[in-house]
Amino acid sequence: MSAALESVTAKIASACKKAGRDPSSVELIAVSKTRGADMIQPIVDAGQVALGENKLQELEEKAPLMADHLVWHYIGRLQRNKVRKVLQHSLWIHSVDSKKLLEAIDRIAGEEGVKPSLFLQINLEGEESKGGFTPAEASEVVIYANTLINVQIVGLMCIPRHQEAPEDVRPSFRSLRELRDEIEATTQIMLPNLSMGMSNDYPIAIEEGATHVRVGSALFGSRSYPV
Repeated sequence: MSAALESVTAKIASACKKAGRDPSSVELIAVSKTRGADMIQPIVDAGQVALGENKLQELEEKAPLMADHLVWHYIGRLQRNKVRKVLQHSLWIHSVDSKKLLEAIDRIAGEEGVKPSLFLQINLEGEESKGGFTPAEASEVVIYANTLINVQIVGLMCIPRHQEAPEDVRPSFRSLRELRDEIEATTQIMLPNLSMGMSNDYPIAIEEGATHVRVGSALFGSRSYPV
């Protein structure tokens, strides 16, 4: 397993070199969904700290079993009635896809005495099957979110339409970066992070500015889902 981590880390370094970036500017999030704690432990032993989950049930099962120093990122679609439980384990949420969810996180974070770091999910292609703000809505939401006191908006996130050829996803990654740059220029609100790129295309995402890549199968192998 550490060999897989070494391979992914090397590819991150290579993509950073190509883009003229410092490899330390990219956070690798090991997406551990459907993997038990026993499968995750080897890469933790090899030095991996950031782990990503997209279901509350799995997060609740695994987090208590693993080391306290690990940083859990919630990357799946989040229902408002599950916010409190998610915040008990994860203070990084990559999937804020509505104003109501943003408000719920702010309210509950205040009650819990925490200040989570949030990414606003952008639905670049307007896909009905995916949540997220439209690019046209993004600036207004960022301005509103900046008035909230219990959360910190740290960047934008996207899940581009699947493409067989990784290179074909590049325009989507570039669009998110350009949207971020435009928002910063017009609002003077800094959004330093871009959460984009998965196992199939993370090197290209890094070339286009990703600061957080969500990598699962490249670390753990292909998933087998129950029938």
